[in-house]
Order: sequence, then structure tokens, then C-alpha cells
Amino acid sequence: MRTHHKHVLMCTGPRCTEGGNQAEQMFIKLGQNIDSRPNLKVKRTRSHCVAVCKNGPILVVYPEGVWYRCADEAVLERIVTEHLQDDNEVTEHIIHRLGVGDV
Repeated sequence: MRTHHKHVLMCTGPRCTEGGNQAEQMFIKLGQNIDSRPNLKVKRTRSHCVAVCKNGPILVVYPEGVWYRCADEAVLERIVTEHLQDDNEVTEHIIHRLGVGDV
């Protein structure tokens, strides 16, 4: 396992998108975005339902414990660039925060 400073869990359905297809494609895109930045030390893990299906696909960033609604590739790109790379949360897409609850 490569060294990482953040761990990203992404729901791949199947309920958050039709059969989980869009969610699975977003997970693949997440991997491409992470791998295209060699200095980014992020581990990604596919997860099945995280029980927030109406807001999926969901992307969770640890150790911060920030849950994002990742509705499309533009939001995904912002999360990778702004949060994972630059350490600035994308607040308008946060739906839950560990220790606080829904925001």
C-alpha cells in the first residue's frame, strides 16, 4: 500500500444512482484524478451504500470526517483539487461532518 495522508471512501451504490452505474464511473474518475497528481498521497476505497442514498454518490474524506454529495464530475474535480490537494474544504457540497452531524 502506498503512503497516504488522506483516505477517501466513495459509495458506488447500487441505490444512489441507477444500478450504481454513475457512482461506479465517478469512482473510476476519482482514481484517475488522484493518479494524475503524483504528489497527492490519497488512498481511495470503494464502498457500498453509506445510507444517504438520496444524496449520492457520497464521498467521505478522512481524517477530516467530511461527507460530500458528489453529484457530477465538476464537483468531484473541485473536491480533488480544493480539498485533497489544497486542503480547502468545498463547503457548499458538504452534507455531514464527523462530530457535528448534518450541515
